[in-house]
Amino acid sequence: MNKILACIDTRGNTDAVIDWAAWAAVRLDGPLEFLHVLERHPEVAAVTDFSGAIGVDAQESLLKELSDQDEQQSVAMRNAGRGLLSHARNRAAAAGARRLDARLRHGDFIDTAIELQGEVDLFVLGEHYHAAAQARTRAEHHLERVIRSVSSSVLVATAEAFEAPQRVVVAFDGSPGARKALARLATHPLVAGLPVLVAMAAPDTPAARQQIKEARTVLQSAGAHAEAELAAGEPHHVLPELVKRQAPALLVMGAFGHSRLRQLLFGSTTASLLRLSDVPVLILR
Repeated sequence: MNKILACIDTRGNTDAVIDWAAWAAVRLDGPLEFLHVLERHPEVAAVTDFSGAIGVDAQESLLKELSDQDEQQSVAMRNAGRGLLSHARNRAAAAGARRLDARLRHGDFIDTAIELQGEVDLFVLGEHYHAAAQARTRAEHHLERVIRSVSSSVLVATAEAFEAPQRVVVAFDGSPGARKALARLATHPLVAGLPVLVAMAAPDTPAARQQIKEARTVLQSAGAHAEAELAAGEPHHVLPELVKRQAPALLVMGAFGHSRLRQLLFGSTTASLLRLSDVPVLILR
């Protein structure tokens, strides 16, 4: 099926998400659907019973006014959502994506992602930015929860502009999960034909050198042009700098069990990696 679901809103690098999703759809020759979820974020606290203070008639008038404002806001959000989805489809079509669809939903974004994951092979998400400084924030709450909650692969666009990757950098730690992800990557159509660098953040020991050599052999046996690099240090310090030297590149990680890379993926250092790296991150499952 190779279906891609791109989750978009207007708070971050939306066009980059659209472009990455279109790139993936072309590479995978799969259908691409854009999802925009209208979540309720009330700005005004719930109105309690103020009848004793302002009178029953005044409270009823206030409730009606708030209800009218809420309806107007809902209509505006729906119209804006449809416009966003139309823009996404047009932009993706111009980039070469063919089978396009769009979905506007009401409710909780995470619940929606979990509900749809059975029909999705790849989620594409973006990051949110501070409006004033345009500085990348910590990995946004929705982003972390999606990565934790869904069983599909997730591609995170970490820059404001799309640039097609010319190389793949694989974060490798020697664990069984990492080896499984590596074997899948070797034949994955999303990165077929791209040179691969296997990167391992670990002390330079004979065991580490043997592990990374075996990883490179797995890729080479599948026909990939593969190199390997061993760098001492913590993953969230080593990998961003290494990947920057390879740009434009795609950083690939797997589901790594309880290894240090799992801590990188699901722990506080996730934010550090995404903040420091200007390349997209593919969590491959």
